[in-house]
Amino acid sequence: MSLHATVLVLYLGFLFAFGIAKTGRVRTQADFAVAGRGLSPFVLVGTMLATWIGTGSIFGNAERTYEVGIATWFFPIPSMLGIVILALLARRIRRVEGFTVQDILEARFGVGARLLGTITLVLAYVTIVSYQFRAAGLVLNLAVPEIPFETAVIISAIAIVLYTAVAGLKSVAHTDVINGILMVVGIGVLIPVFFVKAGGFDGVAAALPEDHRQLMGPFSPIEMLGLFLPAFLLVLGDANMFQRFFSARDERAAQTAARWLVLGVVLVDGGIIVAAWLASALEPGLDDPGKVIAYAGLHHLPPLGSALLLAVILAIIVSTADSFILVTSTCLVRDVYQRFLKRDASEISLVWASRAAVVVVGGWAFVQSTFSDEFLSVAFYAYTIYGAGITPSILAGLLWKRARAAGAVASIVGGTATTLTWELRGMAASTGIEAVVPAIVVSTALLVGVSLAVGGKYSEE
Repeated sequence: MSLHATVLVLYLGFLFAFGIAKTGRVRTQADFAVAGRGLSPFVLVGTMLATWIGTGSIFGNAERTYEVGIATWFFPIPSMLGIVILALLARRIRRVEGFTVQDILEARFGVGARLLGTITLVLAYVTIVSYQFRAAGLVLNLAVPEIPFETAVIISAIAIVLYTAVAGLKSVAHTDVINGILMVVGIGVLIPVFFVKAGGFDGVAAALPEDHRQLMGPFSPIEMLGLFLPAFLLVLGDANMFQRFFSARDERAAQTAARWLVLGVVLVDGGIIVAAWLASALEPGLDDPGKVIAYAGLHHLPPLGSALLLAVILAIIVSTADSFILVTSTCLVRDVYQRFLKRDASEISLVWASRAAVVVVGGWAFVQSTFSDEFLSVAFYAYTIYGAGITPSILAGLLWKRARAAGAVASIVGGTATTLTWELRGMAASTGIEAVVPAIVVSTALLVGVSLAVGGKYSEE
């Protein structure tokens, strides 16, 4: 077995061992879905950071950096601003004592909003999981080229699904802390190494075209808006973030973790962009620019260093994939099975139902992973479905007392339908406007307009 394969096997073996060790502590739905509501700020920061930084960052943002240069410096800003707002809402969210964002939707807007929110979440999150599987397969294929890419995706999907099913958030949250540390340390070490390998600023300037060294780059204001909104809207209503807040031991822990998360996102997401920019100077002429960081590591680091880099990249992918699978499976069990099919289900049966749902979601995501080999465009599509479809109603449920059920339902349907229509008809290419712009306009207008038109007295019940 090669050194690269050995390091990845050891990493995955550790995840499985840790998950199995935690299995005995998973006795209730709360244990599996929200880690018994006992996570400390330190663990929360680690798991939220590891969840948020995924394939869209390590491959998607790297690809765009390779194509346009350092002008992608603003990509972490939407996430940072969204998390700042979440930090202000963290105490209120934790106070809900929920399991899913659909608990908030039904409490304010009724069962219709819950069902529509479930459908929208599943559509978006299964898509996100699907390209995490492809990314993990890509890493495995780079480490062991003898394994065909399609086979590597299957192996990666099985490993991620089984690990997630073992103990749910009880294990995922704690291994995410290690994954988060790997990200910060790995990217922190990588930047100065790539900088030296590239010959410093003079070497980078000689290797890259002038427009790749300009801070504003080729983006028009409407293009920047189209790149800004998907991540911003997703993080504001991200079911992963809400699930982590529900998992906090108290309201203060939730808010403290959110504040520290801002720094983590800036360091890791920003660091990935800088690393990709420097790697671009080392790897000109790539046909697959999303792999620029991985290629630069394989070609310019010693074997152990490149093996560890692949492990860091895999950690980034796995920690996002397992969280999105877990949120989606919790949604199916909590918002469909328990809510409508088996309201008197025992706690242990809910745990096993959650494990079965993890397998179902994983299988669905794998099938979907065969449909597209892109990362950034698929990420933005999934972000927009969720961000435009659900986020306005979630925020209204928390902040706007005049919001009404009819407005929330119209918003979810309108935002989701606009995204799907815009994408399926290829209107972004013909208009130069990404789907997120019309989708959020339609979603917000329907939420506000229908709510005001319906009127009526608001009730907390």
